[in-house]
Amino acid sequence: MLVSLLAAAIAPGLALLAYFYWKDRYDAEPLKLVIRLFAAGMLIVLPAMLLQRGLMLWLGDSPFVFSFVISAGLEELLKFFVLYFLIFHHAEFDEPYDGIVYATAVSLGFATLENVLYAILQPVTFGTLLARALLPVSGHALFGVFMGYALGKAKFSKGSQVRLQLALALIIPVMWHGLFDFMMLTLPSAWMWVAVPFMLLLWLRAIRRVNSANAVSPFRMLKREEEIKL
Repeated sequence: MLVSLLAAAIAPGLALLAYFYWKDRYDAEPLKLVIRLFAAGMLIVLPAMLLQRGLMLWLGDSPFVFSFVISAGLEELLKFFVLYFLIFHHAEFDEPYDGIVYATAVSLGFATLENVLYAILQPVTFGTLLARALLPVSGHALFGVFMGYALGKAKFSKGSQVRLQLALALIIPVMWHGLFDFMMLTLPSAWMWVAVPFMLLLWLRAIRRVNSANAVSPFRMLKREEEIKL
């Protein structure tokens, strides 16, 4: 039973990672590098939990503070820190969509270990894990898309646009993540009726960014030339 629950806790993160990895149309990233970033996302879960406990003792746990500062603010900041210092200047980050691949890898590593800990430490059912796959785990992936899209724009921008896009890479995920958590805390009796349309909205916005990032790939014309030659 425990093995089955653990498999159910891990599968959504891996499935979503595979989805966004395969959406890279023109120049797939080295799988080893993606796996390392997934592992890096897992490694920041424990520091996040410890820091969140300290922040709760310091700032309290009002719904707004918990949602936008303790949960979303801290978690997205740690993900941003990993991405900026491990991959932003890496040679393999050579097209805008790469930001989405790497950011979703970190986000889903975080979400997957969080889901595993939830399955181990809480009394859960497969239905509970399914709900978490559709909401919190998917949410982390989509927040990663927004962060990665802005990082991709920052990587290939110049001047003040670099700083602006780097700031947006943190601000936008914090905003959406915080709003999601705030709804979960303040609408306990009707949260599903709000959360599902909210997630659909996030998915639509994320897919638009996936398509936009692929559309400006420097490898797009090279691939078309190869197809014409064939």
